[in-house]
Amino acid sequence: MDLFDDIPLQLPDAELRYEPHFLTPGEASDWLERLVAETPWERPEVYLHGRHYPVPRLVAWYGDPEASYTYSGLTHQPLPWTPLLAEIRSRVQDAVGQPLNGVLLNYYRDGQDSMGWHSDDEPELGRNPTVASLNLGETRRFDLRRKGSNRIECSLDLGHGALLVMSGPTQHHWQHQVAKTRIPCAPRLNLTFRWIRR
Repeated sequence: MDLFDDIPLQLPDAELRYEPHFLTPGEASDWLERLVAETPWERPEVYLHGRHYPVPRLVAWYGDPEASYTYSGLTHQPLPWTPLLAEIRSRVQDAVGQPLNGVLLNYYRDGQDSMGWHSDDEPELGRNPTVASLNLGETRRFDLRRKGSNRIECSLDLGHGALLVMSGPTQHHWQHQVAKTRIPCAPRLNLTFRWIRR
């Protein structure tokens, strides 16, 4: 099922909104170049089944001072907002209509960098969190499946300058991933903005 042209996206037990042209190509390219160069990237390790594994992408966490964020067993203390990230946050907040106090930057260097199946349902995000995902660079496929199922229900090609907003009960019922691909692809930068509760 290809939902590229389905705005808003119609899935049961979910609230999804997709804006494929949230940024102009020139603006998106400028932000991508600056963020890749300016960000102090890290590649943390997660502990699974008795072994340490480096995450298959580069990451950075920015936010308000109180917005520490724990996921996959790792607690991230926020870096202070840069002028560019503060500008981007303001644009995204205006689009979603609510405050956002943290952003996770995921840098996918090539098709072998990925994000496994998960839901953004950590306690500090609250009951029905809003997650606003801004995509810069290469188009990558974003898959969704029902919790408890192994079948991909739908896929969405997230392109350069696109914004995907997940809210309401979405994280209770759905998981998402960005899978590895053997297709040669350029780097992709994804910024996921959230509201972290104290």
